[in-house]
Amino acid sequence: MNEDQVNDIIKRWRRTPEQDLKAEDYQQFKDLGSACLTQGDGQQLLKFLQDHKNQSIVTSMGCVLLAPLLNEVVKKDKGVDRCEAAITHLTKTCSPDELLHCLLGLIEDINPAAISETIVAIVPHLQTVLQRLDERKASSVGLALSALQKQLSLLPVPYTRQQEEADEYGLCRCCAALAQLTKPFIEELKRKDGKCVAEDEELKTELLKFCMRSLRQPLLEAELSRDRKSSLWLFATEIMFILPAIQESLSELLFFTSLKRKTLMDNNQCRESQACLAYLLFVQLIAIDRFPAVFSPVFVLQCNMEYINQLLSSKRESHLVKGLALYRKSLESVQDNSLPVSLLELKSFYSVPQNLRLLLTDCPMKHLRESGLQVFQLFIDKLDAEAKHKFFRCMLKTSNHSGVEGFIIKNIRKQVEFSMKPGNASDWFLGVEFLSLLGLGLCLPQGAETNLLHDMDRVMECLNLLRYLVIRHKELRRNADVWEELCRIKDKYLKMLRVCIRMSRVYYSTELKVLKEDQKLKAKEARASARSTKLLKSITVKHERVSDMSPEAQHQVLQSALVTFDLMESLIVRIEEITEE
Repeated sequence: MNEDQVNDIIKRWRRTPEQDLKAEDYQQFKDLGSACLTQGDGQQLLKFLQDHKNQSIVTSMGCVLLAPLLNEVVKKDKGVDRCEAAITHLTKTCSPDELLHCLLGLIEDINPAAISETIVAIVPHLQTVLQRLDERKASSVGLALSALQKQLSLLPVPYTRQQEEADEYGLCRCCAALAQLTKPFIEELKRKDGKCVAEDEELKTELLKFCMRSLRQPLLEAELSRDRKSSLWLFATEIMFILPAIQESLSELLFFTSLKRKTLMDNNQCRESQACLAYLLFVQLIAIDRFPAVFSPVFVLQCNMEYINQLLSSKRESHLVKGLALYRKSLESVQDNSLPVSLLELKSFYSVPQNLRLLLTDCPMKHLRESGLQVFQLFIDKLDAEAKHKFFRCMLKTSNHSGVEGFIIKNIRKQVEFSMKPGNASDWFLGVEFLSLLGLGLCLPQGAETNLLHDMDRVMECLNLLRYLVIRHKELRRNADVWEELCRIKDKYLKMLRVCIRMSRVYYSTELKVLKEDQKLKAKEARASARSTKLLKSITVKHERVSDMSPEAQHQVLQSALVTFDLMESLIVRIEEITEE
């Protein structure tokens, strides 16, 4: 198409009312504009758009040029400034409703390979369009933020410091752009000073939705630290200060969530957002000066347990890290030995320790297991005597893990020692009530057939507890009935344990003998090999079959088992010697 033909078309467009323009006109206008950009004539296109004689054309059909202009901006070729100027002119000239429709369509159809570049390019112009709207501004702001966050959720969240600084996928830049997008609307609400009409209330709701979605994605996934004011940390700070700016009470959001707020997203998503809010507030202390100081530490802990449970139920490292940190912070403010037994009747006070137990036993990440064990001990320290007693009984019945059971029995011994100090006497750990707990702890799960290697942690802690009890017999003898029953439980346990050790010693000695013979003779006979395999199949150490180990490792395990049995037997002898003395 030559220049004269183009000029004739433009003249026709100038004379044609908007309502008489056809679909072919819009397509032709877009094709001409795209051709200018392709040929590097961005300056000519900008001049055409800014010419006052063409404003009727621009007002009517200018929206169709947003896509090609934005593509040029995203590609960052020469002439980006002219394309930006052209988009700016269109956003101030065309119908804001049509512009919004076009921009939302562009956001929905973003090229997956250019999500961050497109969002960063589109947000300033989207802000201009939204501010021009007179009607349905609140719902339009909500649609825009939701569409942007939907695309943002497709970007991987940087977890390490190096990833965040590199910002390879542009998530951090996008978060900063979204925070900037909300600012004029927040300022608009602040100017109202609480005197809001229905439209303002709707805008507040849309901004609240934006904050709650941001808390869940990306902030719940991100590594945040007060010591490093990273991009995502700054975004978290923005979110935490938007909430009070739009008259949303942090305490109400966390502790008194209304039905209206719960409808903002599904219940699980809402809890995740609230969990992140609690983490930012109580662990990272962002906006803590905006939080009322009237709530007791026990009340805060009780409310936070729901969010802690939500985080510890997850398999994601970022969630577990935040859950443990929030649990620790919530406990640290509580006085030792103060949490009453009534709290253990709450669902969350049962679920959280059980999830923590699973983390301690199943989580492959050592740093989480170590942190989890510290928090587990901290929780125990905060329980009063009756609550400790009930909690120990519950864990001994439900844990099914020797390491956890050994940890609980070690705490039972510590609590007995504490109760023997002046002013700390408690029937729960010195009186009749203690006997039921002792009987539950001093038992062998499978009787004489118990795998002592598998249950070594529990058995050793049981023996240490018994040794302590017989050493401190004077305090316990003050109640003759208690002492008599304690001795009966002790004798029954030690008798069964001796039988178990004797059977285990014979079994493991035989295994060691067979292994030595096989190594020495290097026998190839199928019968001997089958016999060895059959014998070793049933032995497991730390969830690993001995039969799967090398002969050298098998020898070490079997030898260590015999040494362990010697140690157990020496402790039994020592307990009996102290008893006789």
